[in-house]
Amino acid sequence: MMQAVILAGGEGTRLRPLTSRVAKPVVTLVDRPFIAFMLEWLHRHGVTDVVLACGFRADRVRGELGDGGRYGVRLSYVEESEPLGTGGALLHAADHLDERFLVCNGDVLTDFDLRAQLDQHERTGAVATLALIAVEDASAYGLVRCDAQRAVLEFIEKPPGADGGEVSAGAYVLERSVLDLIAPDRAVSLEHEVWPALIGHGLYGYSALGYWLDIGTPERYLQGTFDIVSGAVRTGYVPQNDTVVIGEGAQVAADAQIGELVVLGPGVRVGAGAVITRSVVLAGADIGAGCIVRDSIIAERAKIGPHTELQAGVMVGEDAQVGEHRLVAAGTRVEPGERL
Repeated sequence: MMQAVILAGGEGTRLRPLTSRVAKPVVTLVDRPFIAFMLEWLHRHGVTDVVLACGFRADRVRGELGDGGRYGVRLSYVEESEPLGTGGALLHAADHLDERFLVCNGDVLTDFDLRAQLDQHERTGAVATLALIAVEDASAYGLVRCDAQRAVLEFIEKPPGADGGEVSAGAYVLERSVLDLIAPDRAVSLEHEVWPALIGHGLYGYSALGYWLDIGTPERYLQGTFDIVSGAVRTGYVPQNDTVVIGEGAQVAADAQIGELVVLGPGVRVGAGAVITRSVVLAGADIGAGCIVRDSIIAERAKIGPHTELQAGVMVGEDAQVGEHRLVAAGTRVEPGERL
């Protein structure tokens, strides 16, 4: 039996308006709540118990995910009344934790081998083992440098113009003694306070191989969607040959053009002559006749008026309405319920 904690207390501000009303863990990704992909990944690697540390709209998270049975795990919840940081959130879950456990950041889509990470942790006698992933450009992350035995030597915080290197993949194997390093009653960062204190005292890095994506921005949300439906990442979703997902009850006019890498959720309506490419249209949304939608995200029950064009990077929130014969500029974000 193995146990995991998922840190999912953030408000997902970078993904608004998708997360304006909905907690990020249960934002729809392809055909299920986003966090379901992580629960399924953990289950495939032998994790049986998951503690979900959540904050923003935790009630909706509970209502959506329940006891976790449909994902093969036993799911329990701890709720933050105020932001505690990654370390504080972990300490808040202490009563649920065993002597050894996994910790995962809640905004990661991945398929790397957790079992190999656990095996290395056991072999080295580590106190903490951080999964590391190689990236070509480390300027948006912090580099992690290890010695030949994989002991962590230093962290290099977001080096400007950096070349590639290994960065934290947001998955850790920890011994319970790590909790003693987390100061109580305040926000604490694992990354900036706890890991540096462990250098030379049992902190190791595991070089993970496979797919990895931080899905916390609109661009990465779309990229993750495309990678799931095309099979670029191994998940519980079974890709279709044409990389188009059409949900139950969706109605698509006969002469509408649906390109590759498109997700149409249940009950979506697409009018005559509409063109949709590389986009996500969630449940119950309505795309009017003659619309052009490209590289955009349209949330549940939103309505796009006839002959309107959405340029790349547009996000339309739940229940929003965009009028007819409009040109919506690239990158525009329409808040839930807004009329444009």
